[in-house]
Amino acid sequence: MRSMQWMALALGLALAPAFAQDGAGPGGAVLTRSDVEAFSDGLVPLGIAQGDIAGAVVVVVKDGQVLFEKGYGVSDTATRARVDPERTLFRPGSVSKLFVWTAVMQLADAGKIDLDADVNTYLDFKIPPAFGKPITMRNLMTHTPGFEDSFRPLLVGDPKSVEPLDRVVREALPLRIFPPGEVPAYSNYGATLAGYIVQRVSGATFEDYIQRHIFAPLGMTHATFEQPLPAALKADMSKGYQRASGPATPFEMISMAPAGGLSASGGDLARFMIAHLQGGAYGAGRILSPETAVRMHGVAARPFSALPPMAYGFYHADRNGHPIVAHGGDTGVFHSDLELILDADTGVFLSLNSAGQGRAVSILRGGFMREFMNRYFPAPSAAPLPTLASARADGEKLAGAYVASRRGDATFARILNMFQPVAISRNADNTLVVSTLIDAAGTPKRWREVRPFVWQQVNGRSLIQAKLKDGAVDQIGMGDVGPILVLQPAGLVAAAWEFYLFAFTLGMLSLTVLFWPVKAVLRWRYDRPLALSGRARLLYRLTRVVALIDLVFLAGFPLAVVAFSEQLAALPPSIDWLFRGLQVLGLFAVVGTVVPLAEFWVAIRDPARPWWTKATDLLIALAALATVWFAFSQNLLTVGLRY
Repeated sequence: MRSMQWMALALGLALAPAFAQDGAGPGGAVLTRSDVEAFSDGLVPLGIAQGDIAGAVVVVVKDGQVLFEKGYGVSDTATRARVDPERTLFRPGSVSKLFVWTAVMQLADAGKIDLDADVNTYLDFKIPPAFGKPITMRNLMTHTPGFEDSFRPLLVGDPKSVEPLDRVVREALPLRIFPPGEVPAYSNYGATLAGYIVQRVSGATFEDYIQRHIFAPLGMTHATFEQPLPAALKADMSKGYQRASGPATPFEMISMAPAGGLSASGGDLARFMIAHLQGGAYGAGRILSPETAVRMHGVAARPFSALPPMAYGFYHADRNGHPIVAHGGDTGVFHSDLELILDADTGVFLSLNSAGQGRAVSILRGGFMREFMNRYFPAPSAAPLPTLASARADGEKLAGAYVASRRGDATFARILNMFQPVAISRNADNTLVVSTLIDAAGTPKRWREVRPFVWQQVNGRSLIQAKLKDGAVDQIGMGDVGPILVLQPAGLVAAAWEFYLFAFTLGMLSLTVLFWPVKAVLRWRYDRPLALSGRARLLYRLTRVVALIDLVFLAGFPLAVVAFSEQLAALPPSIDWLFRGLQVLGLFAVVGTVVPLAEFWVAIRDPARPWWTKATDLLIALAALATVWFAFSQNLLTVGLRY
């Protein structure tokens, strides 16, 4: 049933281009309020109905005015309160970062922040040196500080457990796994650190600075970074839902507030978009000088020559020949996108208050803006590019397993990389398939080489590009937005054989633990006592105990993350006890490896034992050794907990 619903939504979006051409001139349909309303009404209600989404808000601004704003569905399924685009507050997630970067540019314009200075200059603690390079504000704004990813400090369940920003940035400081400026890897911590620098340099709290220098000048009366919400705004806050058919989730407390703690109405975000499109001004209010606004939307970094660049905090999402700066945002349940079409003085904001079912949210978010552009700003026709003669050889270089640069690597979160590698394969016609790049119907997209190490989507315009180092693939940039992450070769710890070894280990340990009581019952049932005594009997039993410890230890980490992923915001302030408990088991597992090894040694020297029991003891010993390998290669035993 769900797949049929997703297909219905995908079909609606697939038909949108045909609808988009109805009455359109050579340059596309005329962007009017009535036309946008008809367009939006044709897509959004279908998406929220099929996706089990409670409500949504859509805002379009044009030439310094709100062209269209509308709420869809409800903000509270219990009271059936309708979404009011001017009053109903949504949680736009990482769209919050745009307010951080705007504040940074304000302070840079005032000469208080140098975008290329060591950020330690502005801090009251020190980021330890690494790679021989300092981290700069430009690195933070382009997501190239080199931090590994972490999610533990982002969301908290108890409002009383939200710590002050100065404590958050100290305690949540991630390890650095890349040289600054070299590898794009999206970083919530980086934006939070920038927010703390705004606080340090300005002398005001981050929340107060944004209120005084952005919200107030723009008349944003339904926007706040305060958590919990001020009493005056609580009644206007939309509930958030995993599914509209289920219960509301608690208000999501975000400890890294600058990275995603904003609550705002669609109408207030319209004011913010207009200010950015109008050279930093909205009416009589101004938040940026015209020169700084232009600079902020320009190019701060271009890691890939064929792909959109990074602006200063915004990422470029250029499409159909138009320069676009944008940012998406996700909390556990809210999902949003904000895009500014710079050469058309047009901005679009879409937000959903539910995670929805299946792929409905991603289909609606991606499809709405794509079809908006196709309708009002269609791409000029272009002749198809020929496939290069080097497509086979270059495709073979790309074929393999990759991991995203945004990852936990120096902590036990590394084990998750083993379960989610990105596979790139070459087809017989020398096109490529990337396992994570699929269309709205769930069909893998195909890519053909149109320039050296640049592939274009078949029947599309999206590009992927590979960067080589010493003749081998080093990074792959993908998609239609500026590089906030890249793919890197999986390497040793996320190679395919690692997954198979892990599966073998868990399988062998599971069988050992399962058959231990089964065999005991069978021996009792048929009066066949265990044919071992003394030290051999003790080693047999201890080997099974060690297998149980190994099994819980190895399976516990990924199972805990999967089990708690959707409930992260509702958890107590810390579930460190769970992971610490698993690490204690891990210590016993490492030390206990001597037991199955001793059991195997005794078994092969005992001529009375049948060969199959010796083979079983060998496999158990190998599984125990593999457990030790995973304990250290996947960083499961670490002093700190920075997952």
